Amino acid sequence: MPPTLASLVHHSALKLTVLAGADRLDTPVGWAHVSELIDPVPYMNGGELLLTTALTLDAENPEEVRPYVQRLARAGVAGLGFGRGVNYDTVPTALVEAAEAESLPLLEVPRRTPFLAITKAVSAAIAAEQYRAVTAGFAAQRELTRQTLAEGPEGLIGALAAQLNGWAAVYDASGAVVAAAPEWATRRAARLTADVRRLRDRPAPASAVVAAAEDRVELHSLGAARRPRAALAVGTEGTLGTAERYSLHAAISLLTLTTERSRAFHAAEQRIGAAVLGMLLAGESGHARAAAGDLYGALLDAPFRLVIVAPTSPAQRPPATSPAVTPRATSPDHTPRATSAAPTPESHPAPAADVASPEPSTDPFAAMVERVETAAVRAGEPVLVVREGDRLVLLAVDQGAVADACATYAGETDRARDAGTGRTHTSDGALVMGLSAPSGPVAAATAYKQAEQALSVARRRGRTLVEHEDVAAGSVLPLLADDAVRAFADGLLRALRDHDATGRGDLVASLRAWLAHHGQWDAAAAELGVHRHTLRYRMRRVEEILGRSLDDPDARMELWLALKATTVPGGIA
Repeated sequence: MPPTLASLVHHSALKLTVLAGADRLDTPVGWAHVSELIDPVPYMNGGELLLTTALTLDAENPEEVRPYVQRLARAGVAGLGFGRGVNYDTVPTALVEAAEAESLPLLEVPRRTPFLAITKAVSAAIAAEQYRAVTAGFAAQRELTRQTLAEGPEGLIGALAAQLNGWAAVYDASGAVVAAAPEWATRRAARLTADVRRLRDRPAPASAVVAAAEDRVELHSLGAARRPRAALAVGTEGTLGTAERYSLHAAISLLTLTTERSRAFHAAEQRIGAAVLGMLLAGESGHARAAAGDLYGALLDAPFRLVIVAPTSPAQRPPATSPAVTPRATSPDHTPRATSAAPTPESHPAPAADVASPEPSTDPFAAMVERVETAAVRAGEPVLVVREGDRLVLLAVDQGAVADACATYAGETDRARDAGTGRTHTSDGALVMGLSAPSGPVAAATAYKQAEQALSVARRRGRTLVEHEDVAAGSVLPLLADDAVRAFADGLLRALRDHDATGRGDLVASLRAWLAHHGQWDAAAAELGVHRHTLRYRMRRVEEILGRSLDDPDARMELWLALKATTVPGGIA
């Protein structure tokens, strides 16, 4: 602990005597300073033991001594040491009474004790405290490192909480609590999610002190990228000391190392992931399993879903400057999982080496990758993420956290659109997704085709996510909202519309009613409010104008679909 007035009084070589303020001897001493000025306050920082012989001060005059002592007390001086035997043989009574009135500790310094001895004693005590703090800090670093190697981040924050005599918590990029110690701190840490998100929006490294009812909380960003990948929170009763600060900084460094990996290691993981996906899509499941090893082996041993994520419109493309995606996840044994820059199913070329992290504000895929990465880390499940041109390809555990994260994103996006907010999602951009049916390594190519089909249906139906099992659900009519289909319908019905425009009948409405009633004359005529002979005449005119027989089932099917194509959203008016 730092030196105090009490430790100086008990110093056997100094022979100091307490004359006033005996109840405040536990006050820390930041330094010992000698001054004979009437007003030394402008040259003080607070916390000093001021030493004086009253060379220029009339220490026996209460009118002069009282304001002098008051100024020192207001400036936060730790105490006043008066050198006896230089200008005054004894400490003046006026000075003692003024110090008592202000509760300012007053120490008598005998003539045989030089002020330099007191200064040296304070300096030595401060140096000893700093050495103790540094030594304790190094010991804390060794213990934190040992816990990290033995138990991962959970062991590290447990040791950190014990060293700080408080609590500690780690958050993921979304602001969710990943781990906390002691266990009771989880709920307390969860209250800081909004503060963690605000910290995430600041360039790293970033830190903040949060006002809390129970304790003092510090937040620190983790990660070497411009955008923090995680955050650390520590809660203590008061301000951290030097040793505790060493422990905190060591924990930040160790957690950053566990969060960030070397560029070469990351690039190697990318190439492995790209190769695994390429071999799966080429039908080489055996080779894919061998290449996956411990990195993706667990993913291939259970049913997985293949997910394709792409812009809402095929014409949309992510920014040209967007680098390869850098997702990552962690298995329960803290094994890193990450891939990107994958081959196309046809050629399977080697992935690009660029692995810089994309900024969410410029690449619509980056926020989606962050969602996937966060969900995988929190669930401790593997995930394979590959950048394939203007789309992402995901291999995720069936019914796992990654699949749930995709469904959550789709729900948020669809609700925002249905609410008429004029946006698809606040930060993620406009994306659609297609999910395959549960599959395995042998059927990966089929799963890829299923995901592509589901993606196409999602675009046509105006939905963010479609699973392959839902492709056949609903009606085929929304699929007719295509320019080519609408052009065909317009061409097929144009002659009938031109006929009706002359006022010589209502052939289009008559054809729709007749087809809707499966060629039943009486029912269709009743709906139209005409005689069945009139309807028969109109149908003969339809055949004459179109040059096609309504007895032909193909002709009836094409006419019915053409009529429906004019009523689906985006169809011909």
